[in-house]
This record gives sequence, C-alpha cells and structure tokens, in this order.
Amino acid sequence: MRKINKLIVHCSATPEGKDVKTETIRDWHVNGNHWKDIGYHYVIELDGSVHKGRDESVIGAHCSGQNANSIGICYIGGVAKDGKTPKDTRTEAQKQSLIDLLKRLKAKYPNATIHGHREFAAKACPSFDAKYEYRDL
Repeated sequence: MRKINKLIVHCSATPEGKDVKTETIRDWHVNGNHWKDIGYHYVIELDGSVHKGRDESVIGAHCSGQNANSIGICYIGGVAKDGKTPKDTRTEAQKQSLIDLLKRLKAKYPNATIHGHREFAAKACPSFDAKYEYRDL
C-alpha cells in the first residue's frame, strides 16, 4: 500500500461552464499524452458528481515530483469563459463534493496534508488557494 501524505487539488483548465466529462480527460491523457490511464485519482464534474480515475493504489500522473505519495483530485473548470484567464469556477455542487471527498480521504489518510497544484508548479491551478481554504479539514 502506498503511503499517502498529500492530497493535491487540480482544475482541468477548461472554460467556465464547459461540461467536460471524466472520460474526455481520460482520453486526453491516454491518447494525447500516451499515459496508461487518466492522471488523477478523482474528477469532480460540474454537477458535483465524483468519478474515479486511477485506483488509489496506483501512482498518479498529476504533479511532478509528488505523485508517489499523493492522491490527485481534479475539478472541471478553472479558467474563465475566454479559456485562458485563471478563475475559480467551481459550482456550489463541486465545492460541496470536494469538501466531502477531502473529508473522506483525510479520514482514510489522517496524516495527509491538502495542497493546490500551484504549490508545486508555476501554474495557477486550481485557481484558488486550496491549502488555505481547506486548512481546517
């Protein structure tokens, strides 16, 4: 079993309101990047539904240098309608689902800390300060 010490929140960097599905991201990662599977362990779609990506037992492909001991969670969105300006586009359903998922994962991995992808890369992802927002979970 992997030792999980980080929960890393991402955005899909897709325009606000664009209903991108988990299977589309899987296709981007598998066919576009030639990865074995989607890089994330969980994806939260616009309606708040949580979809499994890679199994938690499998190392993700979501955050260079952090994959071995982390769980990657991606919400659909993260940029304004122009497709390039970083923006927190989470729907209320996504916000609630993300909190619920993080709570479940913290119960399973109590020593894991919560981070945004931007803490480990020169990116705006996930377009909000996840470490600050979820500091009390």
